[in-house]
Formats: sequence, C-alpha cells, structure tokens
Amino acid sequence: MDVVGARTPNVPTKRHLSDLDSTPQANVFPGTEPRTVRLSLSAGEEIPAHRHPDRHIVLYLLDGRLDLVLDDSTHELDAGSVVRFDGDQDISPKAVTDATALLVLASR
Repeated sequence: MDVVGARTPNVPTKRHLSDLDSTPQANVFPGTEPRTVRLSLSAGEEIPAHRHPDRHIVLYLLDGRLDLVLDDSTHELDAGSVVRFDGDQDISPKAVTDATALLVLASR
C-alpha cells in the first residue's frame, strides 16, 4: 500500500481507489478524519440498516446504480449522483447493478 504524503504536514495524501479492491468496504485513509470509505457492492447486494451517529455523510456514486434507504425513504442514485445526509438515521444502500461509491463521514 503506497500512500503518498501520509501524515506529512502540508503534503496531500493520495490514494488510487483501484488499490483498495480487495475488500467491499475499504478505509481510504486509515486513522484520519474525516473518515473516507470506498464501497463496492455487486448487483443485489446490500448493507443492513445501520447508523453513524454524530456524522454528516456525503456519498458520491462513481459507477452503477444504487438504492439508498434512509429511514423509510428510498433514493434512487445513478453514476455521478452526490447525496449529503445525516448519519443519525437508518442507512441501507442496495446495489441495483454493480456499484462503487466514495463516502466521506465527517464529525459534526
């Protein structure tokens, strides 16, 4: 894992998402804030409802189609969609097609 600029002041940290393909959920910059996660789901795969209290979340769908369930509302996303939401609610993404998203979870 080659992380350019890791923990060096004033130097940006750079990663390639393709380096994180070994797991469906990969922490892009481990041990740093805001938490940044690459999520890959196969068609039909879903993450059970869960919460991220005290977090604001931004989800950018890189490719594919995703149904994002937030509490009782379903939001249909396609590649290029960006959505921002509060993490203190039931969250359950389900892939309609193979999908890859980048999520940023920022502390409130």
